[in-house]
Amino acid sequence: MSDMPKIHLQKLSVGSVSIESLADWQTRLAARRGEEGLPPFPDHITRMTPKRTDELLQGGSIYWVIKGVIQCRNLIKDLQETHTQDGRKACRIVLESGLVPVVPTPKRAFQGWRYLKAEDAPQDLQDVGNVADLPASIRTKLVNLGAW
Repeated sequence: MSDMPKIHLQKLSVGSVSIESLADWQTRLAARRGEEGLPPFPDHITRMTPKRTDELLQGGSIYWVIKGVIQCRNLIKDLQETHTQDGRKACRIVLESGLVPVVPTPKRAFQGWRYLKAEDAPQDLQDVGNVADLPASIRTKLVNLGAW
């Protein structure tokens, strides 16, 4: 791995109500790709291609904002040029299967995606003790109450 710094993306998970609903959506997406004869991985299509590709591919992740809180992440495996159904150029963000829960972090709404510096990214829950055993809904309530 090079000395290049790592960067992440943060993205609203529109329509998701929980980590489980996002995981279900990604599982269905990967299965549909497999049924179509494509590699069965979850992905996310975005209109804008990130300019900091090299930094993202140094171990960057998409941190998913669900109901106003960063709750989990997927490792970014690749960025590929693709096209939308109407023929416009787009970017396919190829994701590692499986969501990694993170320390819930409030985040205001925004459009599209935003860069997230590695030092500002929430820690993985597995790295902060026994809070990973709490249901996601309880973790979110603790954040909303300011108790986290």
